[in-house]
Amino acid sequence: MRIDLSAGITPTSQRVMNLSHFLTDIARRHPDAPGFLWGEQSWSWSQIETRSAAFAEALIQRFGVQKGDRILVQSSNNNQMVEAMFACWRLGAIWVPANFRQTPDEVAWLAGFAQARGVLVGPEFPAHAEACAQHVDVTVTLGEDYEALIAPYLGQSRPAVAVNRDDPCWFFFTSGTTGRPKAAVLTHGQMGFVVTNHLCDLMPGTGPDWGSPDASLVVAPLSHGAGIHLLAQVAHGVPSVLPASAKLDPAEVWSLVERHRITNLFTVPTIVKLLVEHPAVDAHDHSSLRHVIYAGAPMYRADQITALQKLGPVLVQYFGLGEVTGNITVLPAVHHSTGEMRLGTCGFARTGMQVQVQREDGSECAPLETGEICATGPAVFAGYFNNPEANAKAFRNGWFLTGDLGHMDSQGFVYLTGRASDMYISGGSNIYPREIEEKILLHPSVSEVAVLGVPNRKWGEVGMAVCVLNAPLTEAELLVWLGDKLARYKQPQHVVFWDEMPKSAYGKITKKLIREALLARGQMPPE
Repeated sequence: MRIDLSAGITPTSQRVMNLSHFLTDIARRHPDAPGFLWGEQSWSWSQIETRSAAFAEALIQRFGVQKGDRILVQSSNNNQMVEAMFACWRLGAIWVPANFRQTPDEVAWLAGFAQARGVLVGPEFPAHAEACAQHVDVTVTLGEDYEALIAPYLGQSRPAVAVNRDDPCWFFFTSGTTGRPKAAVLTHGQMGFVVTNHLCDLMPGTGPDWGSPDASLVVAPLSHGAGIHLLAQVAHGVPSVLPASAKLDPAEVWSLVERHRITNLFTVPTIVKLLVEHPAVDAHDHSSLRHVIYAGAPMYRADQITALQKLGPVLVQYFGLGEVTGNITVLPAVHHSTGEMRLGTCGFARTGMQVQVQREDGSECAPLETGEICATGPAVFAGYFNNPEANAKAFRNGWFLTGDLGHMDSQGFVYLTGRASDMYISGGSNIYPREIEEKILLHPSVSEVAVLGVPNRKWGEVGMAVCVLNAPLTEAELLVWLGDKLARYKQPQHVVFWDEMPKSAYGKITKKLIREALLARGQMPPE
């Protein structure tokens, strides 16, 4: 009798590599090679491994942190943050990085929702540490306190905790249309595929073991996409270089590119534009660059052409949400050619992933027919933590629904044409109007408000607030009042006041009607 395998087979083992092994493996193969450089400081792979193992021991022995515990992180980029990430994975804890630009109350909410056991905070964020204290058992301040904490444990190490494919390793916070963040659960097995895919599709042939003396420059927060990018560098023994300046300095960036012979970097279109339009680009040798990878927002074609003229054929684009860790589409350098590029495309499906544009009933759209972009494959996350309603909305017949609208041509190239939600992207960050609207409505003089994204040449899009008042209020007064209630990058750059809001037949305030009214009134700000 034949065994029926139509329903699949139960794996004998679901164990996979613990992500911390990326560091352990490269540290034994290239122990003395530089792994992380920051200003004039440098740490070899073996030093990073030793320090990371020591922090893991401190978490275990000093604080009793164990597998499955969540560790929230509120920090700007630094070497200790990288060490701590691998330490968490080594002991089976879950890395929960926050966007360091968020307010103390916003980060405290993340700590509570994630049920964090501990929080790591940069010394410049005491208010965040205080706000999180009520939710956590352990608070570790990076900097001198961190150094004192790991000192007794340097030289101590234990094997990484065994993990299965679906064991969580990272809570990647991403907001929904309500504006409240959702924790996308990334797993060890999923992330092993993601790293492999990044190396395959975004920067093939990278690393000393592939005969390439590479170096990567960090110009974005390691809490999100840049952290995934760094993980791929570690996997192939590529050192990451962190600028000394806390704020982006194009002159420093180009100096570091020349000094360290940088071959790859990850950023967003607004930063690419800023870098290639700065005079320093012409003052330094950047011929070492092979992969300038951008994601997070569409890039104006004029900006692509400028970058290609300045840097050569090195641009690589990818499209993907945090839930899929960027692994939906890729547009390699060869497809950025000024003569051959398909205008408006974000590329084709990543290796090992399937992308489909679907109608509302789940059927596949015909070529060039607009629908929702959906994806399936090993890079798709496990689901949202403690949010069954969001999970139900995010999946259909096994496909992850991105919420982005677009179409696919006959050759499989995907084009983004809009968003199913009202979210807009400013400087590579997803901005959700509902959260901003709720804050503005707390002002006693505001009775109605609608926030929408409007085009901006520098940031891609910026926020514009349309308000109806019940008492006198100026734009300046509203923005000052809003200053400490929202992270700076979420604050609207334009405010207008109307006597009443245009409403649909159902009495709803729709962004479509408001956008049309702005255009009709001549109030749409120039790009």
